[in-house]
Amino acid sequence: MTKLPAAADVVIVGAGPTGLTLAASLTAGGADVVLLEKAAEGANTSRAAVVHARTLEVLDGLKVSGELVKRGVIVPTFTVRDRDRVLLSVPFDDLPTAHPYTLMVPQNVTEEILLGRLRDLGGQVHRPYEAVAVAQDEAGAIVTTSTGESVRARFVVGTDGMHSVVREQAGVGFTGDSYAQSFVLADVRLDWELSADEVQLFFSAAGLVVVAPLPGGRHRIVATVDDAPEHPDAGDVQALLDARGPQKTPARVREIVWSSRFRVHHRLADHYRAGRIFLAGDAAHVHSPAGGQGMNTGIQDAADLARRILDGTEDGYEAARRPVAAGVVEMTDRMTRAATAGNPAVRALRNTALAVVGHNASVRRKLAMRLSELTVGH
Repeated sequence: MTKLPAAADVVIVGAGPTGLTLAASLTAGGADVVLLEKAAEGANTSRAAVVHARTLEVLDGLKVSGELVKRGVIVPTFTVRDRDRVLLSVPFDDLPTAHPYTLMVPQNVTEEILLGRLRDLGGQVHRPYEAVAVAQDEAGAIVTTSTGESVRARFVVGTDGMHSVVREQAGVGFTGDSYAQSFVLADVRLDWELSADEVQLFFSAAGLVVVAPLPGGRHRIVATVDDAPEHPDAGDVQALLDARGPQKTPARVREIVWSSRFRVHHRLADHYRAGRIFLAGDAAHVHSPAGGQGMNTGIQDAADLARRILDGTEDGYEAARRPVAAGVVEMTDRMTRAATAGNPAVRALRNTALAVVGHNASVRRKLAMRLSELTVGH
């Protein structure tokens, strides 16, 4: 545990991808930053695994995109199926960007690369320090930790997740709800005969399952379940793939590398700023994992806020970023409700609509632009 300085330009609470991006971006711009994290060490689980084109563009500014691409899997296509029938295929390979693809890379690797860049720039993570109170006056804000130490700063930014202490201390509401179903998340080794360079979402009467390639020959599995086990095993994941995945070329689970369950909320902070306090990432917005938008939106929040703090235009942050998150919450909610429809007539209508859309090149391109978040910031 390193001793905390008494003061800084900016105190950031939470050293996930959003907090690390913000700290590195501010440090690169010459700001004096204190980044607090309550966990004694970084997470070694993969959690978020999708990095979209717009996020890679943003991270080009930190000179980390090349390393991310080197350690990830380039996926040029997103495909929606009803078991064996292809309903819609969304190609990313002709997008107007230096990164015309989706990148699959585990979150712990993303954090490792961002932390390495922060250290190269002369920054660090102060851990384990848990923020327990945030107060502010006209001159700045003070963060007090569970050790009794405090740091005064010009600004405080909460990047401390859905249960954000900073947001609660600032008195900012977090409006929304949670989905009734839970989600299974697992990284597995599979016998898999379908394409290795597609993210594939399978619909079925039993529910949805997503299968996506990861580095090292692994696959990420995401599925909705009424009541998921705490740590799904190979039998649980195999049953999901048998009931929802391809039938002509069934998958076989050989090994569970890591698994978990989670409940999904769709919530948006009422404000992104309260005086000297700002919110970014999951502290400001949470939503369904549909489309892999969460971490990406948070990293883009961080890059935008860092630029604004450095050039003195922080007053425009909420107006720029909150509508983006509102759009993501709305889009992922629609995707989730469509994907989890239980009524057979509704499912049939959904499949027909997707098949029609799948034949329209203009609509496919719009979907690719939206999913890759290239509609933001250009």
